[in-house]
Amino acid sequence: MVRTKIAFLYSELAGYFLACAEELAKQADVLIVHWPINPEAPFKFSPTEGVKLIEKSSLSDRELQEKIAQFDPNTIVCSGWVDKDYLKIIRRLPDSTHKILTLDNHWVGSWRQYLGVLSSPFFLKRIFSHAWVPGPEQAKFAKKLGFGGRLLEGFYCADTALFNAKFKATIDEKRIDFPKRFLFVARYLKHKGIYDLWQAFVELQEEHPNEWELWCLGTGEEWEKRTIHEKIKHIGFVQPEDMQSYLASTGVYVLPSTFEPWGVSVQEMATAGFPLVLSDAVGSHVQFLKGNGELFKSGNVNELKAKLLKIIQLPKNELIALAERSHAVGMIYTPLDWANKIMKINE
Repeated sequence: MVRTKIAFLYSELAGYFLACAEELAKQADVLIVHWPINPEAPFKFSPTEGVKLIEKSSLSDRELQEKIAQFDPNTIVCSGWVDKDYLKIIRRLPDSTHKILTLDNHWVGSWRQYLGVLSSPFFLKRIFSHAWVPGPEQAKFAKKLGFGGRLLEGFYCADTALFNAKFKATIDEKRIDFPKRFLFVARYLKHKGIYDLWQAFVELQEEHPNEWELWCLGTGEEWEKRTIHEKIKHIGFVQPEDMQSYLASTGVYVLPSTFEPWGVSVQEMATAGFPLVLSDAVGSHVQFLKGNGELFKSGNVNELKAKLLKIIQLPKNELIALAERSHAVGMIYTPLDWANKIMKINE
């Protein structure tokens, strides 16, 4: 039996995507072309034999086109439409190839989006046969671009096996002594809401002195401007395989972004058994915040502070109930579901 061949023209590689690709490799041959590793998120990747990685910058445009042509994919998936080299590759593939566009933009009705809708019949629809988006808000945009008949949801998926293992390794200890520490995992960028979070936490300590701490994992351009406080711990960047001790030592996940089209970390932390405190700008809250935490208006420091206080005042048994609810919600979509979704296109 001839195996299906699926190629990805990807932007910044991430562990969760690689986990999905490795699951897909059990059913198909997988080739991934990706941009150079971002120094602000220096992940180390060790893919299995079934997944072939090519860093885009390691080949000339012609060599890259030849690699894809030799691979001869049944399906090719492209991260957005900003990389003109990727678009050239897709244009050269035969019409029999399934050509999938991914996008994570919400429909907001901006002039740029309206321009995209008007130009789509002459641009995107001539290049791509399908669109694959994270969730319903992005699906609205994809439908306006003309992909309503060939549209998939669920493009982003956490490495649920990894974070399910973290849950199993930590939940028994948390049932005994729930860690009174909030956890933030993201790049130190303004739109991640870091200044709102630090302000809300510091004010909460002043207004309602308590035992809770805030642990922040990540790095980025705002690192040197981080708030220094005795109860705020700045860890720096941590590789996923080294997160065990931090997940065991913290209890509630906070993501206060002012701009976050999806946020895979929400599913990761839910799967790991973390109650969630999210801003309404985090796209994935629609799918993964279901009775397992708190939602607040993006940019509203007072509302964020009130939600943190509400968590602090919960008894241990209610925090554990939220943690177990989070885990169940996080496991509703797995890399196997993701792989099966794209394989159906090739049936």
